Amino acid sequence: HVIVDAVEIQIETLDGTFMEATLVGADPNTDIALLKVESAMPLSSVEFGNSDKVRVGDTVLAIGNPHRLGFSVSTGIVSARNRQLSGPFDDFIQTDAAINLGNSGGPLFNTDGEVIGVNTLILSAQSGTSGGGSIGIGFSMASNVVANVVDQLREFGTTRRGWLGVRIQPVTDDLAAALGMDAPSGALVAEVLDGPAAEAGLQRGDVILTFDGKDVPSSRDLVLMIADTPSDSMVVLGVLRQGEMQMVEVELASREKAEAVGVVSAAPVEPEKESDILGIVVAEITPDVRDGLGLGENVQGVVVVEVDAESEAYSKGIRRGDLILEVDYTPIAGPEEFVAKVEEAKEAGTKSLLIFVKTSDATRYLALSLEE
Repeated sequence: HVIVDAVEIQIETLDGTFMEATLVGADPNTDIALLKVESAMPLSSVEFGNSDKVRVGDTVLAIGNPHRLGFSVSTGIVSARNRQLSGPFDDFIQTDAAINLGNSGGPLFNTDGEVIGVNTLILSAQSGTSGGGSIGIGFSMASNVVANVVDQLREFGTTRRGWLGVRIQPVTDDLAAALGMDAPSGALVAEVLDGPAAEAGLQRGDVILTFDGKDVPSSRDLVLMIADTPSDSMVVLGVLRQGEMQMVEVELASREKAEAVGVVSAAPVEPEKESDILGIVVAEITPDVRDGLGLGENVQGVVVVEVDAESEAYSKGIRRGDLILEVDYTPIAGPEEFVAKVEEAKEAGTKSLLIFVKTSDATRYLALSLEE
């Protein structure tokens, strides 16, 4: 944000020397830009450290030019790690070292003299995360993210993040129980788009537990792992598919080149056949409903026409107009099949039911309790 829309860029060294700089490339997702200068004299540099080794409580130093007062150093500790504020690739180190306007782009050092972050944002009582004065909550983009972005900008002039081609959701406690997992971990595939995942045979309902030999603690971790891997890389995913582990090899595509995918947007037309169960009223997808929702002929399931505001389904976000496409991995073609699957699960003593829901802007799995 410091150099965006700049017509001319200069840098100033500690001895007051000014040099013209050219923009090699920029990544708005992480707010990192790479500049190049030509100097007749050798320029000293500092090294990136490993931000993954940073611990809460570590002493750090922030360097910058706050409020145009000139070069200054402030010290503090790491208050938190792995903060996500606004973007999918955020990996901020939070610190109470004084960071103010003018510190942006400056380094955050550890006590070994290594750069473990790039100062980016502050939290201000006056103006949120965009300005004002320091209140002891500042954020630096982690050096491991920065180093990866810089390498790509240097080589290509732009980022080339990997893209798997799936929409994922977190594995919650209730979803883990419905999926037969001992504890929540990994990322649940809610939708497979046209791309690498589809070509490799990844399926909706798969839980991605490992990425190229590394454990995937959460869905957010998977997003960062994929983004940190260059496009065209071959990776192996450890996938839990209906209780069985499988290894799937995938060649990642370029996220920057991935095409946007359309979603359901219109309101449904009132259908005819309805069934009421689990606090929701579902109905068949008639031709009128299909037209009203803009659905393709291959989309099968039931449409939600009413939700009890006191029900678990409502508390978990199911709303009028949503589509229920699967129950326990089984596609359903109408209200009767939906009710039958619910009753079958109840009779079998199943504690929770796994349903696959398509909303106006996303697809996801939900677990609904069957216990009275």
